[in-house]
Amino acid sequence: MTRPFPFSAIVGADQLGLALCLSVVSPQIGGVLVRGEKGTAKSTMVRALTSVLPPVDVVEGCRFACSPKEPDPTCPDAGVHTGSHTERPVRLVELPVGASEDRVIGSLHLDRLVSSREVAFEPGLLASAHRGLLYVDEVNLLPDHLVDTLLDAAAMGRARVEREGVSVTHAAAFVLVGTMNPEEGELRPQLLDRFGLAVDVLASRVPADRVEVMRRRLAYEREPAGFADGYDDADAEVADRIARARSLLDSVVLSDDALVRIASICAEYDVDGLRGDLVLARAAVAHAAWCGRTSVTTGDIRVAARLALPHRRRRNPFDNHDDDDLLEELLDRHAPESDDDPDPDDPEPGPDTPPAPNDDADDAGEGNEDRSDDGERGPDHPDASAESPEQPAADHPSPELDQSSVEPGEGDADEVPAAPPARRTHQAAGTPYAARRLALDTVGTGATGRRSAAHTTVGRHLRAVPLDHRLGQGLSVTGTVLASVTDLAAGTAIEHHHLRRSLREGKEGNLVVFVVDTSGSMGAAKRVREVKTAVVSLLLDAYQRRDRVAVVTFGGDGATVALQPTAGVDRAERMLSDVPTGGRTPLAEGLVAAADLVRREQLRDPQRRALLVVLTDGRANSGPKALDRARRTASELGGLGHAWVVVDAEDPRAVVRLGLAGDLARRLGADHLPLGDVAAPTLSRIVRTRGAA
Repeated sequence: MTRPFPFSAIVGADQLGLALCLSVVSPQIGGVLVRGEKGTAKSTMVRALTSVLPPVDVVEGCRFACSPKEPDPTCPDAGVHTGSHTERPVRLVELPVGASEDRVIGSLHLDRLVSSREVAFEPGLLASAHRGLLYVDEVNLLPDHLVDTLLDAAAMGRARVEREGVSVTHAAAFVLVGTMNPEEGELRPQLLDRFGLAVDVLASRVPADRVEVMRRRLAYEREPAGFADGYDDADAEVADRIARARSLLDSVVLSDDALVRIASICAEYDVDGLRGDLVLARAAVAHAAWCGRTSVTTGDIRVAARLALPHRRRRNPFDNHDDDDLLEELLDRHAPESDDDPDPDDPEPGPDTPPAPNDDADDAGEGNEDRSDDGERGPDHPDASAESPEQPAADHPSPELDQSSVEPGEGDADEVPAAPPARRTHQAAGTPYAARRLALDTVGTGATGRRSAAHTTVGRHLRAVPLDHRLGQGLSVTGTVLASVTDLAAGTAIEHHHLRRSLREGKEGNLVVFVVDTSGSMGAAKRVREVKTAVVSLLLDAYQRRDRVAVVTFGGDGATVALQPTAGVDRAERMLSDVPTGGRTPLAEGLVAAADLVRREQLRDPQRRALLVVLTDGRANSGPKALDRARRTASELGGLGHAWVVVDAEDPRAVVRLGLAGDLARRLGADHLPLGDVAAPTLSRIVRTRGAA
């Protein structure tokens, strides 16, 4: 078996190593969230952590890894607790993104149900992770209900299962470590708050560091065992330090003065609730124990605050991330005047500054430059730029469309005169508001979300269906018993053909494509601001409903896919704030670009249904007979079965109203929604899916 990459050999992972070590010294901290670019050794370091943890003593035959010294009295396997025990390494349990709820919390034991009609519990991943580590890669892509389940178990140290005739409670004390790439979308602030510590990881931009990373990694790939042997002493030193810190933890004193400083910092940093205060206190105590001290110092509070607080301040996806200066100011303000504590930024032995290996062989490793949220963002960080690189729209219209749709043709009598070229300007959006929920009128089968009705793995039970039903989920005990009741009365055991699954209806997330008119026809700056505010409000709604979003803008010389489909709606908001406005109105080109984007995306993810939201006044004046081309394009696109909404941006106070947006909606088969009706938090709008199967 290939030895894992050594914990101490990873280059430049000081903050991440420290956060992981503090979380295993004091599991009550609540785990670690690691955010960063792809290829920054996030997963490598988490997997290497088990090699520096002391082994655990477990009862043999106990599926829940109970300790022989303090067995769980409520353990379903309590009958084997009087037997022998054995020592084994700490277990790292990895939870895949596609895991079902049954796989996570446990389910019925089907074999025993079928063979002996016994209702028995089959433990899930939470049971396997007890007294170990539970690692979730791409935690931001997990359904919210699973993340809630994990965080609840991590906080309480127990898991409770109540379902399908089974009632089980068992210990589930583990250190939860989640990694994520913010480019794929953020966790909701409510879930962010549940992680004890958070570290942002960036690849080093220093050539010497990157060279060292390559040397170590290549050497490891050439001879894994020999390379790992060279770091045995370094890893052993980290393991000893973790063991010493654990034994010292209960002896660390947290004075009243330190508690007052912690409470003051959290209050002035505007941290909601008291979880942040508790985590900061626990992390400061753990850091004192890690440093071999029996009392918490200002330096311990400073280090802990940088890891425990910044991710708790953000309340919605469009809040500013950069509150580093404020936190440092508060830490300085609440430090005692005669503060003789060692500088927490000075290197200490351990994983935050790993000792050198014992041999002179080539070193190999993976490296990164990491920080808690207080560090400076590098120029290549996904959140460093407020504007996403724009990508030009497809050169050709969708193959489903008649090419003449975007060619000059005979015009209508009410053709809007072409506007002269105009200078494009920038106009920021206003404060977002709660937006009306837009949902599709048919039942889909997409990924779990919060927008449109769908047959999903979670949701309310509709009815029991046969095992081979393509939409069935899990096992329906009631349905199975009802299907076998006649045979059971005759003394026959439950057989395979009796088994039934549950058909459930919940909510799905959609692909929401915003098609935004940024031309000069939108009128005054105030109206442009209103339109951008509406888009930002709808983006916020999409974030809360776990949608993927894309943005197409049209104005000036053509249409642009300003943002490819992503779950990171904060990127869409930042991009939108910098989109210039003014110039001509290429409406047909904007519609075609949006339809092409949907077609390409549905080839990748056929189950995710699209909702296209067009914000325009309906005018078209780019090129000859522009309005006629826009009308013919809309009529053709309306027959493709997509769900459209046209948000009418025409000024209702105008003396002369053309009603062009309403005509566009009729041709697309779309819902027509006046701009002023977007802000309707108590109402929902069901969007027709014209021509959908």
